[in-house]
Amino acid sequence: MKQYHDLCRHVMAYGTEKMDRTKTGTKSVFGYQMRFDLKEGFPLLTTKKVYLKAIIHELLWFISGDTNIKYLVDHDVKIWNEWPYEAFKKHQDYQGETMDEFVAKIKADASFASVHGNLGPVYGAQWRNFAGVDQLKEVIQQIKNQPNSRRIILSAWNPKELSEMALPPCHTFMQFYVANGELSLQLYQRSGDIFLGIPFNIASYSLFLMMVAQVTNLKPGTFVHTIGDAHIYSNHFEQIELQLTRTPRPLPSMRINPDVKDIESFKYEDFVLDNYDPYPPIKGAVAV
Repeated sequence: MKQYHDLCRHVMAYGTEKMDRTKTGTKSVFGYQMRFDLKEGFPLLTTKKVYLKAIIHELLWFISGDTNIKYLVDHDVKIWNEWPYEAFKKHQDYQGETMDEFVAKIKADASFASVHGNLGPVYGAQWRNFAGVDQLKEVIQQIKNQPNSRRIILSAWNPKELSEMALPPCHTFMQFYVANGELSLQLYQRSGDIFLGIPFNIASYSLFLMMVAQVTNLKPGTFVHTIGDAHIYSNHFEQIELQLTRTPRPLPSMRINPDVKDIESFKYEDFVLDNYDPYPPIKGAVAV
């Protein structure tokens, strides 16, 4: 994906070196936008393999309104494990368990998971119950009944509840736009980890756009990705440079079960990715 490579090159060349909350250090720029026309293919990065299973399960988890990692752990998705584990290590129940032991307890013991797997009112909670409002339901109704509205908005940023969240939302605000029988989506992301997070976010919100388009009888249009603090962590510089030596390959295509007409009825098996031919994965540590 040329758009992603252009972002990487821009930040490496022009980014400001800054310290951050994790004490890792970054190069960052403020305010960057990419556009992805979904008619050109599903924007899943090809210059390293991206873990689509995690993307799909996390999205279904958001849609369900769930905020406990047990669903993800039960499906062998690890992307949210670090935050509850770090909180667990500060709890009186902690007895020196490793991350793997912690995850095994989450998977095996529902009562343990209910206490130590909860992330607070993160994305799913805000999507489905923002001060009593089911934003996802409202958005879908607006798209169907008021497609010309400029108020088709879903926000994950709830100042009143930020202190209760394991991690304040990075992808914070989205707006839908209907024109010529197509549905487009713009995401505002306040903070974007370019190596680990951004490829994941591009695919996740593009897939979400496709799902919402299907249940509102529209065609998917353009995913617009606007990033506030777009940054590359210092311990990812070598990985980014390696990735930039790889020539992007043709995009894959995503098929969604056409029989699903309700946003809450999608299952993992309803998604099929065709013609994905990525380069091998490139590992990088998560800054927590």
